[in-house]
Amino acid sequence: MTRIDFYQIDSDEAPLLFACRLIEKVYRKGLKVYIHTMSERQSIELDDLLWSFRGDRFIPHALENAAEEAPIKIGHNVEPDEHQEVLINLSREVPDFFSRFDRVAEIVPLGDENRHSARQNYRFYKDRGYSLQYHEIKQPAKPQNV
Repeated sequence: MTRIDFYQIDSDEAPLLFACRLIEKVYRKGLKVYIHTMSERQSIELDDLLWSFRGDRFIPHALENAAEEAPIKIGHNVEPDEHQEVLINLSREVPDFFSRFDRVAEIVPLGDENRHSARQNYRFYKDRGYSLQYHEIKQPAKPQNV
């Protein structure tokens, strides 16, 4: 059964930047990732950010409608063809195809509307008996001037 992880971002960190960190971590474990975004615009923003996210490392990725193969695919209105290991959900709704993945990461940014959607998604998964994990992502402490 699919394991669901909720990542509540309690900092000013942008959800796409956190998604890049999570994508990199999952990719380094050798897993295929599909990132489900809210819109074409968000898909393109994430695509651009992944190109510049790490200056010293390359994270191979492609938009879902691109012809090239990649271990990381980004899309918003299509069901992924072959990625079935990790789904990172940046949309506010549970994708219909979530259950074919081994793991789902629900990223929950600051904001009442985002939290409300996340609560609905949490209830959806819980009512269907999925294993749920919750992670609070706090902003790292900034060093103080001495």
